[in-house]
Amino acid sequence: MEITWLGHATFQLRLKTGEVFLLDPWIDGNPKYPKDHKLDGVDTILITHGHFDHIHDAIPIAKKFKPQVIAIHEICVWLTSKGVENCSGMNKGGTQDAGPLKVTMTNAVHSCGIQDGDQIVYGGDAAGYVLHFPDNRSLYFAGDTAVFTDMQLIEKLYHPELAFLPIGGLYTMDPREAALACRMLAPKKVIPMHWGTFPALTGRPEHLAEHLRDLPRTEVWPLEIGVPAKW
Repeated sequence: MEITWLGHATFQLRLKTGEVFLLDPWIDGNPKYPKDHKLDGVDTILITHGHFDHIHDAIPIAKKFKPQVIAIHEICVWLTSKGVENCSGMNKGGTQDAGPLKVTMTNAVHSCGIQDGDQIVYGGDAAGYVLHFPDNRSLYFAGDTAVFTDMQLIEKLYHPELAFLPIGGLYTMDPREAALACRMLAPKKVIPMHWGTFPALTGRPEHLAEHLRDLPRTEVWPLEIGVPAKW
């Protein structure tokens, strides 16, 4: 699989079969979005929660490419009311098919209000996802969250080899808390996200690596924005 970080918490996953997954799409106004990156097609969008920096471009992208859109039930109801087709709502603990993958929704500890004009509307709960691949590998995309002890259950149930964890702090966990998350999840690699976008997000990958010096089984894997990486 090819992983491209598009800044903040937005990622493009291109499977070896060609399908494209877009996670938490924020393009317009994202100061870290690579300006030369072009979306030439999207088969599935996954949305972890309703904050603008994770859902901002879901509507225009969904209307353009007609992908399957996966989110918690309440967000899918809202997206459908905005004209999005192919919404596939679910809830925590559920699993559904997404192209050649299976997608499980997990817990996250975060808020989930949707900015709709000058109102904030109810967006259900924030969530994370486990993506299950045909070769029996799995990855965990945490979305925005604090560290929580039930990450141990994610490891016991799904054994993710790769974890995408926020590290910026203030709105999510910081590197110290993300390091504890790694100890519970036991991934082979962790991709830091939700850092460096704004001055207030002070966590850095090297800080996470420092906290994991005694955990050699987990490699901190910082991606370069806009540069595809193979997994």
